[in-house]
Amino acid sequence: MAAGITYTPIATTTLGSAQSSVTFSSISGSYTDLVLVVVSKTSVDSASSILRFNNDSTSLYSSTRIEGTGSSALSGRESNTTSITLESNIGTDNTNPSVFIMNILNYSNTTTNKTVLIRQNGFYTGGEGTAARVGLYRSTSAINRIDILETASTYASGSTFSLYGITAA
Repeated sequence: MAAGITYTPIATTTLGSAQSSVTFSSISGSYTDLVLVVVSKTSVDSASSILRFNNDSTSLYSSTRIEGTGSSALSGRESNTTSITLESNIGTDNTNPSVFIMNILNYSNTTTNKTVLIRQNGFYTGGEGTAARVGLYRSTSAINRIDILETASTYASGSTFSLYGITAA
């Protein structure tokens, strides 16, 4: 019987001081998919984290989201943007960590555009919520770099960013 799917740790960054971005570069193309796990706090309440691939800030990104706070439900779509927004109304704050799990599918395939599935639980002033987003990077280039950026504040010291490769047997 085959071993099945395995997660291989590629890299983890734990911030020793506040930073506005984290980059994973020189990503090997030897896996089927990638999983990026971010557990972060920000220096102020913020909903401004974004994701970019291959240091590409052209308008090749789109995304669709659904989210809920227990008292309201929201949805939205962004097209032809310069990044994928990781959160919108459910942000991060400086007290409670938010968790993002991102599945980056077929990242090394050079014949298809790239899809990322993003799940988040988040805290913000006065509450908490959960969200799901699907993002599209309209490029057939293999992904060899991932940037996670906080555009309105900084990620707090102690935030962790972990990248895993998935190998299908």
